[in-house]
Amino acid sequence: MTQNTVGVILCGGEGKRLRPLTYYFQKAMIPIGSQQKPLLEYIVRLMKYHGINNIVMLIGYKGQQIVNYFNDGERYSVKISYVWDNPEFGGNGGALYNAYLKGALDDAENILVYYGDILSDINLSEMLRFHDERGFMSTLALSPNYRVAVGVAELDGEEVVRMVEKPPLGKPVTIGVVALRRKALEVLHEIAETKRDIDIMGDLIRVLIERRLRVGGYLTSAFWFDLGTTEAYEKLDPNEVDQRFSFLF
Repeated sequence: MTQNTVGVILCGGEGKRLRPLTYYFQKAMIPIGSQQKPLLEYIVRLMKYHGINNIVMLIGYKGQQIVNYFNDGERYSVKISYVWDNPEFGGNGGALYNAYLKGALDDAENILVYYGDILSDINLSEMLRFHDERGFMSTLALSPNYRVAVGVAELDGEEVVRMVEKPPLGKPVTIGVVALRRKALEVLHEIAETKRDIDIMGDLIRVLIERRLRVGGYLTSAFWFDLGTTEAYEKLDPNEVDQRFSFLF
């Protein structure tokens, strides 16, 4: 199922919400767990674990750190290639489009896009099987367990009658993992003709939905953690990381 899937990792952003750490690190290279291995290594190992052996990293800001660490991927038994950001195309969708133009995705039937600031133990094999068997043009990994980060008040007129601290949102949220058929990138090409900064979710997925090109929602109760801010990074428990991801090492 993963044989003709190319894994694409978005790891070119400046990580402004992670400053001052990202003045020194590329955000995907921030160390986690007691072994202090970079976040990006967990993503590479997860892809390898699920049989995705061809990985393309979309790099820009401090990208040389990534190249120096991972090289061609041989020590992880995968093939890693790199596409440097092109300033002509902004946003994560622009980075993906740039990789498409440069032929880095020519061998793919499916592309698994993974946001480089997300830590998850999601079952990629199962997600890709879901995507393939149902014939979706794109499939979004969704978590039904997201909790609102603040307390929520219930009102009766002007009077607060109940407070709920950090309740479940009640709707599935995207977790930064997206499967795409290569044909979907032709839509990206159309978007790029009129727009310079392209967002995968806000532009590409929106257009696919509008055109009824069948976007699937793969619900998963897997662990996921968005490491996009310094506050989140400080909350990540190294022992929990070691425990949850021991199967990768």
